[in-house]
Amino acid sequence: MRIRLPLAAGALLASLSLASCAADASPQSAPTSPAAPQTTEPAPAATATSAPPEESTPEPVADPTCETIISSGTAEALTEQGWTSEQEEFRIGETLVEEGLLCMWADFSTASDHGQMYAWGPISAPSAETAMAGLQRDGWLRSSAGGRQYFTEDPAYALATDSDGFGMTYEFGDGWVKFADTKQSLLLIDWEG
Repeated sequence: MRIRLPLAAGALLASLSLASCAADASPQSAPTSPAAPQTTEPAPAATATSAPPEESTPEPVADPTCETIISSGTAEALTEQGWTSEQEEFRIGETLVEEGLLCMWADFSTASDHGQMYAWGPISAPSAETAMAGLQRDGWLRSSAGGRQYFTEDPAYALATDSDGFGMTYEFGDGWVKFADTKQSLLLIDWEG
């Protein structure tokens, strides 16, 4: 029996996110003091200050790691299960995704075919076009949604599929690419770069 813990962790994370967005249902009390009397005197004139506006320095973005490209809840769930990650270079066929990483999560202390794969990397438009052409040439199925391109392995040859029948899938966005062992697992990759 195969445990889909990352998918369950993603669903739990989504429901917790929605619950935290719910509006406060406590009733608002009406003011009990009488309204202030109206005056006809002019308001004081605004004075200019010479203090410079506060400048905020953006925090530097850390390099992606196997623990940071996926949601923190997913990383925690995998770690609690006793799994660790191994990082490899991220390739799409012959195309190397520079500064990208492919992460394999599993219990490497035991011989098993159970594991999860997640990848993310920045990609230039020419490299993305080359990679997508290679995937299409190799028989991957192309679809698009929301301005993004998806390439999924033919389900007839997939080792594992999600509830919608999708196996390994690449998602190409504006300047980045993701990969997971199922299309639904792409939702667990939340690295923004």
